[in-house]
Amino acid sequence: MTAPSSDAPPTPLAATSASAASVFATGGSVPRSKVFAWALWDWATQPFNTVINTFVFTALYLLTEAFTSDGVSVDDLSAQLGLAVGLAGVVVAVLAPVLGRRTDAGGNRKRWLMVWTALLAVAMGAMFFVEESPSFFLLGAILVAVAGVFSELAAVNYNAMIVQVATPRTLGKVSGLGWGFGYIGGIITLVLVIVAQLSSWFGIPDENGLPLRLVAVMCAVWTVVFSIPLFLAIPEIPPVPSAKRSSFFGSYVDLARDVARIFREDRPLFWFLLASAIYRDGLSAVFAFGGAIASVTFGFEFMEVVVFGVAGNLVAGLSTIIAGRLDDRFGPRAVIIGSIAGLVVSGLGVFLLRDAGTAPFWVGGLLLCLFVGPAQAASRSYLARATPPGHEGELFGLYATTGRAASFIAPLAFSGFIAWFGAQAFGIIGIVLVLAVGGGLMFLIRTPRSAANSVD
Repeated sequence: MTAPSSDAPPTPLAATSASAASVFATGGSVPRSKVFAWALWDWATQPFNTVINTFVFTALYLLTEAFTSDGVSVDDLSAQLGLAVGLAGVVVAVLAPVLGRRTDAGGNRKRWLMVWTALLAVAMGAMFFVEESPSFFLLGAILVAVAGVFSELAAVNYNAMIVQVATPRTLGKVSGLGWGFGYIGGIITLVLVIVAQLSSWFGIPDENGLPLRLVAVMCAVWTVVFSIPLFLAIPEIPPVPSAKRSSFFGSYVDLARDVARIFREDRPLFWFLLASAIYRDGLSAVFAFGGAIASVTFGFEFMEVVVFGVAGNLVAGLSTIIAGRLDDRFGPRAVIIGSIAGLVVSGLGVFLLRDAGTAPFWVGGLLLCLFVGPAQAASRSYLARATPPGHEGELFGLYATTGRAASFIAPLAFSGFIAWFGAQAFGIIGIVLVLAVGGGLMFLIRTPRSAANSVD
């Protein structure tokens, strides 16, 4: 979508926010301290994804025999947790674009990022009260789901702030730095958990799940401490004087009009939101099901799975930071398409060599991790480059919503191929197909003029 000429009447998507767009629009320099302060938020909040969601609290605590009861198996618990998380996704899909739109207009982007981050920390800290008993499972599932909502809503404002710490020529590098910091932060917290476990939790009594409940508290404290630099270093944006003031429900009407306007005036941006929703669901599935594939199909033991998780996050973090420079040089579209191609080839390799022992998973799995991070970071960079100044929160809210709307595709493809062929290994093909479809759509989308002009 191109900006209107100076004598054109203002339109909803042409309104600008001076503070949010000034550095981005002029290409001025940004102090490194601000860039690192912004990137530390990814570092601060990654433990929720790595420790709470993927490897420790849900997998090693909630979804265990300790929370089962008569007639309720671990599989039943998984279904209940999945329902809670799914409902949370619906909440995010409904709220994210409107809340992002309102923070753009109201000039309170940082304030709401602080609110959602604080609530995320509170939700993780409250997991301490989830005692090791079937009667506490519902509380645990609700807290995990609610924390996910706060994490997603916070990410909308955080992603929108990238234009305050990057120039058009450094967007890829800055976005990659944030994702890379996130992966590395997840690694460190995961290593701390491993060390604590190998040290018998430093003498902490293991009754009633106390060690793992304290892990949740550690994640909450980690989030609070390392998010502080952003709130101190990055200024708040002022409100847009010409922005239309709407009621909360009236904002949905305005949002629908803006989406229609995007479809009419910037078709590539509209199709990017849809294409990225598909391949981003495939990217999420790589990590969501990677541990299960390692354990079931390739026979990894518990510690092998955790060590692979550390190695995979390390590879993803380093490759994402490096790929950010390629983003700035060749553009985010090239990085996205190249990364997805690498993911498809690596995934097929893991599937075809599944009977050759654990080595194919180590090699192919780490190659998958090599490409996941760059695709995620370049997607954020692509949208930031293509977004009209002053509408970052709104469009990153739509970005979150489209992602949530498509979040069923990869899980259904994974489980559907397993049911069809009767073996978990075939679920890999389901994930690969989702990635291939999303990447194919991305290949057909031309780069919006606004995004192309921001790359060297």
